[in-house]
Amino acid sequence: MRTFRPGWLPTLLVLAMLPGLIALGCWQLGRAEQKRLLLATYAERRIATPLDATQLSSEQDQAYLRVRLYGHFDAEHSVLLDNRMRDGQAGVELLQAFHDQASDVWLLINRGWLAWPDRRIPVQFKTPVEALELDASVYVTPGRAFVLRPDAAGAQWPHVLNALEPGALWQQLERHGFAHELRLEPGPAAYRVDWPLVAMGPEKHLGYAVQWFALAITLLLLYLYFGWHHKKEKAHGHRHSTGPA
Repeated sequence: MRTFRPGWLPTLLVLAMLPGLIALGCWQLGRAEQKRLLLATYAERRIATPLDATQLSSEQDQAYLRVRLYGHFDAEHSVLLDNRMRDGQAGVELLQAFHDQASDVWLLINRGWLAWPDRRIPVQFKTPVEALELDASVYVTPGRAFVLRPDAAGAQWPHVLNALEPGALWQQLERHGFAHELRLEPGPAAYRVDWPLVAMGPEKHLGYAVQWFALAITLLLLYLYFGWHHKKEKAHGHRHSTGPA
């Protein structure tokens, strides 16, 4: 009867790697489920009737809620979110403060993407001066954004940043404003607003999970195979060494 003796070094290697491979596969499954729920929530709220800005504070989960606003843009205070790529072209997203008259609250409106191919030339955009009715949806930034600090931003507008936390902007402007960015829907004040919802869909995460689990199974099968095979080769070698000279 064969004895399973894989050796201490392969055993340590499997004990070190196998839990990690399984954990990575489970993490990708969890991410796939998160993305699936996010897409389902977005699809449901995309067809819902827009809320008034006064109703936002009563909603616990504000992500992707549609909002109808009426008011004016603040043309003097704009932020350009840099390093935004579309179709392989470099550009920025234009964010501007907007005062909603019904709620008397300031909101940070993302008006969309603008190309910026030549950094020697300032980004060209126009700000409507008349009062507008806008439809937008709340965008809750995943993770923590870089905080805009008044002393770091300088006095020149528009600010060019990689990321922005709206609360820091309201603090700089000494205004009471909504805590999240709102992404504008197509309309008179919008630029390119085909927002990418997720960078990687659920199916990609499922594919990565399968790869991690396949690696875990392969590692385990190799461990079992060489554990038995090593003993067999050792036994053959022992019989050859005891033969006649």
